[in-house]
Amino acid sequence: MSDLLINLSVVFSQPTGISNYAKNLFPYLKSLNPTLLTTLNYPEFKCYSIPGNMTPADGTTGHLNRLIWTQFKLPKISKKLKSQLIFSPIPEAPLYSNSRFVVMFHDLIPLRFPKRFSPLTPYFRHYIPQVLQQAQHIICNSQATAKDITNFYQIPARKITPIPLAHDVNHFRPFIEQGQGYKEETGNLAFSYPYFLYIGRHDPYKNLNRLIAAFASLPNHHDYQLWLAGPEDKRYTPLLQAQVEELGISKQVKFLDYVPYSELPKIISGAIALVFPSLWEGFGFPVLEAMGCGTPVITSNISSLPEVAGDAAILINPYDIREITEAMDKIATDTQLRDRLSVASINRANLFSWEKTGLATAEVLKNLM
Repeated sequence: MSDLLINLSVVFSQPTGISNYAKNLFPYLKSLNPTLLTTLNYPEFKCYSIPGNMTPADGTTGHLNRLIWTQFKLPKISKKLKSQLIFSPIPEAPLYSNSRFVVMFHDLIPLRFPKRFSPLTPYFRHYIPQVLQQAQHIICNSQATAKDITNFYQIPARKITPIPLAHDVNHFRPFIEQGQGYKEETGNLAFSYPYFLYIGRHDPYKNLNRLIAAFASLPNHHDYQLWLAGPEDKRYTPLLQAQVEELGISKQVKFLDYVPYSELPKIISGAIALVFPSLWEGFGFPVLEAMGCGTPVITSNISSLPEVAGDAAILINPYDIREITEAMDKIATDTQLRDRLSVASINRANLFSWEKTGLATAEVLKNLM
């Protein structure tokens, strides 16, 4: 018998945002004596083995396998283990069953910025509202996401608890002195230039076209570089590369593709600033990770980003190119401002921890068991 089941069917060995969340969280739920539904082995926990073909690593088939398993197999497992509650780190759960469940909801980006023919659109329009209505409770990652759940899905606010996420404090910390640049061994990055950094995907809602235009408008942009770290996407990257060509800044803008996790603190610490002008984020990990490294941050004044950055960053209107340019110019030319933001960033990042996130989550689950 296990009172609490933690559904880790989405977790696999390569870290994605949701996998990271789940893996960092469940150690703090140990006091609830849960059983983990997992393909991996965690010796310090009770584990119940489930099929391994249900993760993002298996693409669309993996998602379909997981939805079918969740709907038809999970209620039987829950009944067999006599569990009182299922906790899922994503908004998926067995519908119209006797199972009681709590889910974590990350963001509504597929509805705010819908893509044509994306399977995520019907998933967010039809499946997720049913899950949220039938859940005992919903945990989410920010006040902004909690408001979205209420506005888009008419779920009462009393049923939602926002719990901020965190970052790995041992990994994201100051690496080298600000402005020294990142010394890439292979020599394919010209580190002699001070650089601004963006980390993330190339999707349109990430607002890279405005970031590139803002960089090109810097009074002395030839003295700087803009590094875009994140996986290339054949749908969007070529458009951004064409924009860079057209603006005549190909020598200044570096598309770094995917940067390994182990290298991130180096390139973050070496940057003049992280510039993250996203049009919407459920939480905004890059902002918190940059602040942990003591790197000044320029980010958007909308969605969850002000909740993460507090007063330790320069907040801009992401739709206003001139405002982004002015913030970059200010940080590049004012060393006192850079130093002040660097100290404020580290202090701000110290307010977030996985322990806080985990214990707050355990509290919510305990009250429902």
